[in-house]
Parts: sequence; C-alpha cells; structure tokens
Amino acid sequence: MDRETFHNCCSLVKMPRQIHQQHCSSHFIQYIEREIAYSKFFKNYLIPNQPCMFSKKFTEDWNCRKKWVTADGKPNLQRLLQEFDESPVPVANCSAKEYNSNPKQIMPFKEFIQYWREFIQNGHSSPRGCLYLKDWHMQRNFSEHNTYKTPIYFSSDWLNEYWDTIEVDDYRFVYMGPKGSWTPFHADVFRSYSWSANICGRKKWLLYPPGQEEFLRDCHGNLAYDVTAPVLQDKGLYPQFEEACQPLEIIQEAGEIIFVPSGWHHQVYNLEDTISINHNWLNGCNLDIMWQFLQEELSSVQREIEEWRDTMDSWHQHCQVIMKSCTGIDFGEFASFLKTIANNRMSFLNSCPRNADNIQDHLAESLFALGPQHVAFDLQRVLHIFESMLSNEDFKRLEPSALSFKPEELLQEIREAVRTIV
Repeated sequence: MDRETFHNCCSLVKMPRQIHQQHCSSHFIQYIEREIAYSKFFKNYLIPNQPCMFSKKFTEDWNCRKKWVTADGKPNLQRLLQEFDESPVPVANCSAKEYNSNPKQIMPFKEFIQYWREFIQNGHSSPRGCLYLKDWHMQRNFSEHNTYKTPIYFSSDWLNEYWDTIEVDDYRFVYMGPKGSWTPFHADVFRSYSWSANICGRKKWLLYPPGQEEFLRDCHGNLAYDVTAPVLQDKGLYPQFEEACQPLEIIQEAGEIIFVPSGWHHQVYNLEDTISINHNWLNGCNLDIMWQFLQEELSSVQREIEEWRDTMDSWHQHCQVIMKSCTGIDFGEFASFLKTIANNRMSFLNSCPRNADNIQDHLAESLFALGPQHVAFDLQRVLHIFESMLSNEDFKRLEPSALSFKPEELLQEIREAVRTIV
C-alpha cells in the first residue's frame, strides 16, 4: 500500500461505521478477470464493503484443483479417499432443521465418501437425507498437503492470525457436498468477511446487503431459516417480508472465488456435486463493524436477563460469559485479539522485515508484501477501536483479571510505532 492510499483509506474509516439499511438496487457483483493491484481491491471492495467475483485464473495453479477433480470436472472421490481415509469430519444434514441451522455429526471421511457415492448412484437422494461435509478444518490438520494458497487480496487476515497465535482454533474450512446440499440464511461469524473458492462444481448465492435482514424476521424477531420458503408470504408470521428487496443472485462456477463482505446475509445452494474452500476473515477495514456487532450482542444479552440485574453482584460478568457462549468471544478476548494484532505489527517494524523472529514466517512474509503503510493502517485501526473501547461503560466494568495488560500503555506504544512510519 502506498502512502497516498494509506492516508485516503485512513480518512474513509476514521469514524466507526454502523451497518445501515442498504437497498439491493444499488448493488451488483463485479467480475475480476485477471490480477489487479492490491490497493485497488482495498479501495474498491474492502473499504466500501462490496462483493465481487474472481475468475478461475486465480485458482488454476492450486494443487487441490489438479488433484481433487477428475478430467470431466467432478469430485475425484477416490483420490480424496486416499488422502483423508479415516479422518473425522463434521457432516450436516441439510434435510433436517435444528433451531436455525442443520444438525451435525462427526463421521469418518470414508463413510461420508461412501454415502456420497450411493447418493449419486441413487439419483441424488438417500433415506439418510442430504448430507453436507462442512466447516472442516482440513488446512489446520493437513497443512503439509499444500492444498492451496490464499490470494494476496485476502492475506490481511487478523481472525486467523490471532487464532494461529494462540493455537486454539482457526476459520479456514473445506466444504464438500452433493447436488442439493445447501446452507440456511445467515451472516458470517463476528460479521467477518468471507471468501469462498469452488474447487469443482457450481453454487448459487442469494445475498442481501446489510440491513435487509431486518425485513426477513418473523413476528418474534427470529431470522428466517430459508428465505425462499412459502411461509415468508404469511404476513402474520413475517409482517415486513414484502419490504425486503430481491436478493442479489449469483451463480459461481468451478474455480471462481466469491468475496462476501461484512454483514451481508446469504443463503447458498450446491447446484452440482461441489467442493469449496472457505475462509472467514477480518482486518482493519471491517474491525469497526465487528466491534459494533459485539456491543449489540452484549446489549441483547443484557436485555434478556435484565430482571436479574439487581439480584446479582456479578451480573455484568455473567453477561460477558453468556455473550461468549453465544458468539465465541467476549470483550476481554476481543481486547486480547487486538493486542496480538498490534504486537505482531510492532514486532515486524522493530525487526528486519524478512527476519521477524517474534512472529510466524508466513505472517512476516504477508506483512512484507503488503508494506509498511499497510502496517501503519492496521495499527491506526487498532488504536481507534481501543480508544472507543476505553470509553465504553461495559468495557470499563470488566474485572481486572479479564485483561492481561494495561490498554493505556499499549495505546501509547502503538502511537509511538505509528509515528515512526507516518
């Protein structure tokens, strides 16, 4: 990122953004046929939070596209079986509903492949329902396979950077599903970005820009499970459905990569037997959206248990616990997340760029490729959100044990680091 882009982008996201109501008529999917400058993707898609599709040229050298796909473009089930055999994998039943998603089970990979073969042979049907292997941490468990390489456009990935650092989890997934498998209506974890690459097969995406999901809630406030279901026409159950715009409908072909922006709710169908690779990710461009989401989630928890507020000395701490159980993170861990991101960048600046011993090799390479102005942008975004957090009453109520550092001291370190670049 050059200096001019850095200053322009800092001004664009200077103030915290809330996800406001957006109308579908102003949105369309832009197609990126060949490589563009990272700064162009940053300015045209990340900052304005707009979707786009990358052509199959961006995945044609991936090992998985060569090894996991037959000559006629179908999933190479025999090759996959040889690679993963008894590996336990998460499998959802698309034919069953559990709350607002599909129930999951863990099964050996070879059992899923056997099911998939029988499903195809039986005309894409089975008495077991339509099973979908999804949210499989294949990359974490089989990193030595060198299956694919994340494009530079998605390489500023704080979500996976943090979870890699603490070695607890990650948000890199493989999906494998037969024709007819699908994912119900949802927005991605923490309101993160996502990118999804079709290794083979075709998908249909229904995307709604931020705010439109409010028209797709039932009379109890619950989000629709299937936005194509006839029940949504019932005005008694879905009183605002007619106010929702038509979704942005996108067909994703084999090899293509779709970029799904923050807060865009979506529903996805496999039109053929399909394999895809998906990452959830966030960075300085949508950090404010995540922070806003976390505040709203905490407020929702507080409203739910408001009646107990005066009877519990630790009511605020309980709200944080409940919030973490529902969303996967609380204010304390969010602060630790930001600290990790900031420390990695300050370590990078204080080291020889290609020899940043305090951070992972792949992260050092990514930061070097993106450049010092991007590092400065990252630090300024962390700085801005930390300043917002310090003025937040719920953050102030955190017990000292919830934080392993003093935010004010970290803020001063970040300010000094930014001054050395800008």
